[in-house]
Amino acid sequence: MTKTLILDTNVYLTEVSSLYSFGKADIAIPTIILDEIDRQKHRQDIAGINARSMNRVLDKLRKKGSLFTGVSLGRGKGYAFTAQYDPRYMPAGMDTEESDNKIIAIALRLKFEGRDITVVSRDINMRVKCDSLGIAAEDYQPQQIIKSVDKLYDGTQKIEVDDKLIEDFYAGKEVLLPEQPNLIYPNEYLILESKSVSKKTALSRFINYNTPLQMIRTYKDIWGLTARNKEQKYAMDLLFNPDVHIISLTGPAGTGKTLLAAACGLEQVINMTKSSGGYDKIILTRPVQPMGRDIGFLPGNIQEKMMPWIAPLKDNLEYLFGDKMALEIQMEQGTVEIEAMTYIRGRSIANAFMIVDEAQNLTSHELKTIITRVGHGTKLVLTGDIHQIDNSYVDAVSNGLTYAVEKFKKFEMAGHISLIKGERSKLATLAAEIL
Repeated sequence: MTKTLILDTNVYLTEVSSLYSFGKADIAIPTIILDEIDRQKHRQDIAGINARSMNRVLDKLRKKGSLFTGVSLGRGKGYAFTAQYDPRYMPAGMDTEESDNKIIAIALRLKFEGRDITVVSRDINMRVKCDSLGIAAEDYQPQQIIKSVDKLYDGTQKIEVDDKLIEDFYAGKEVLLPEQPNLIYPNEYLILESKSVSKKTALSRFINYNTPLQMIRTYKDIWGLTARNKEQKYAMDLLFNPDVHIISLTGPAGTGKTLLAAACGLEQVINMTKSSGGYDKIILTRPVQPMGRDIGFLPGNIQEKMMPWIAPLKDNLEYLFGDKMALEIQMEQGTVEIEAMTYIRGRSIANAFMIVDEAQNLTSHELKTIITRVGHGTKLVLTGDIHQIDNSYVDAVSNGLTYAVEKFKKFEMAGHISLIKGERSKLATLAAEIL
């Protein structure tokens, strides 16, 4: 008996490719789901993009054959067909107007007709309902770049070396790292520890085995900021490195991700000339993703509508400038741009220092859209906390920031650091640890 799957609406809105992700299994598409997908097509987020894309996918299938009788999904795959709701199969006591319940009724009808039915849904309650009625149900796991957040690359590791190597390194000699059993990536920060004296250490940046280990430059009083821990020191070293074009900074709230990036960006935009490696402007942006319940449509023009979304970015810049007037002057001159991500598609951003804050709320598709906007001479910095995700269509192992960290770690033009220690305040640090 061929296995037949019913994918819930939330699965299609998570990934359009989900329709093709189940091998030889047939896919039953309740006509109710077609209506639900269509109602989402006007949204401006990834769910809206997927809804519009799903409509085009189904229209393409329709041209290959009849969705009523079944259309092949391709070689080695099953068939997709539409399934209609029959009220006679609605379980007693359930709300007959609820879409999820109608989908369950369709599943019960197909099961009664002899099909091996499984409902795939990201909705926990939907899976519980199915199980209570004897219908197999499972969660949908979107494409994951890593199996667990514990496996996420953090940009640093400890290496045991001979005592002489550390002495030569501190003496300013060119030191090549001997081949190591552990995999080391370009621009990974290494804590060199002496094999004979464990307290004898050195901090270095690795590029490759044919290039000498790099000293980490120390930057002090950058717009009032100085690194307070070694991870922040690593981050500043990357942010000022002209050979690193994409940087990802992850860590809990209060570790200084956005503030450090903004300070280093302002220094290279305002206090450095283009000939010395400076940039024409700094661009700060973040996804329009609410925490908790959305407050709905906002009044005013485009600048007024976007103010709640960009306020956290302005807070950081006002702190660095010291007053609102200095920031407003720089924004009027075009040196500083703060905008929402909604309108970035179609732009080509050249010679800018660009910071994407809250990047953990992006999908891999949205992140690709942003990175492909980067023009010649632009440095892109992604910041975020993968443990604080407000986008219901991604999680800690499938969001765009995690994808960027894992996909770019093999390249010398990229660098990553996981910040650990909170520096915002004692209260913020304690809250991040215990709540």
